[in-house]
Amino acid sequence: LLPRHNDLPWQLLRKFNNQLAMAEANLTLLEGTHTSIPKLRSGHVGGQFWAAYVPCDTQNKDAVRRTLEQIDVIHRMCLMYPQDFTCVSSSAGVREAWQAGRVASLIGIEGGHSIDSSLGALRMFYRLGVRYMTLTHSCNTPWADNWLVDTEQEQAVHNGLSVFGKRVVLEMNRLGMIVDLAHVSVKTMTDVLEISKAPVIFSHSSAYALCPHRRNVPDDVLRVVGQKRGLVMVNFYNDYVSCNQNANLSQVADHLDYVKKLSGYQAVGFGGDYDGVPRVPQGLEDVSKYPELVAELLRRNWNETEVRAALAENLLRVFKEVEDVSEMPPAEIPITFEELGGECRTRYGYPGSASVPGLLPATLAVPLLRALLQ
Repeated sequence: LLPRHNDLPWQLLRKFNNQLAMAEANLTLLEGTHTSIPKLRSGHVGGQFWAAYVPCDTQNKDAVRRTLEQIDVIHRMCLMYPQDFTCVSSSAGVREAWQAGRVASLIGIEGGHSIDSSLGALRMFYRLGVRYMTLTHSCNTPWADNWLVDTEQEQAVHNGLSVFGKRVVLEMNRLGMIVDLAHVSVKTMTDVLEISKAPVIFSHSSAYALCPHRRNVPDDVLRVVGQKRGLVMVNFYNDYVSCNQNANLSQVADHLDYVKKLSGYQAVGFGGDYDGVPRVPQGLEDVSKYPELVAELLRRNWNETEVRAALAENLLRVFKEVEDVSEMPPAEIPITFEELGGECRTRYGYPGSASVPGLLPATLAVPLLRALLQ
């Protein structure tokens, strides 16, 4: 089983400020979370994308630093529990970890605000092991619109992706980083599906037809995802499953059935969202319950090929196809200074920057020159 999205690293920050050596943070004894090592073992979880998530209020502030800290805590999980976790960064690495009996641990960034509109930061995150990025969380970035613009809560800024946003997607293609469309607006979805040179995924979204919440995927997009060999991994958050505070395992299976029917069995997966949501369905209380969902699909006459595909093979196929996208030169044109948000930015490299290496500012240079001449 290779679920797509788990927010345990956020819980480690929230509860322990990422101090894994604290007795209460012991992942074999961890309480009050959906995820622990015994629960992962009981759930037969062979691999997991851990979310390096930081909230939208870090945008234009310390998002990059905060994201680095969440990537660091994932790496430290692998170091502290080497018999249970192996940090990997490729589809081949996932299979090798399985053979060793360890949970293949991968990293995803949940929210494009984490790169601070920097292609250089995106590339460095890739080098640190990040293999997918959700283009937005619940806020617009300076280059992409989020799902809230499809409600009355926010206004569209870019009508989907900006020019720089398209550059980000193509750079992710070049790197071999999976593009994740959970949390984005419908127009952003269609823009990405039109330009991406590799299959894309929804890491934790459900079917809009069954629950008309704007975090879910509408039918027309589901069809295109299937045509373009992408993947929709069903979310377990009650509000996205039933559009109600209460939901059950059978309703999650309904979403899996629906995606399979509309997009094909090769386009469906398990998204989860454990430890990132306050309410999960009855029967899917934590990561140990995945086998119960598998049993429900078998009762619904899913065959072995379809179940194996939903459990892991679909995601590994997408991962491999993303890795195989041909290399291109790195994108070098930065976002314009005017598109950036925030007030605490330097202009180095942009027109209008008066700073020259090796020269003192005039306010310091003039007094110093006078002192030298006296």
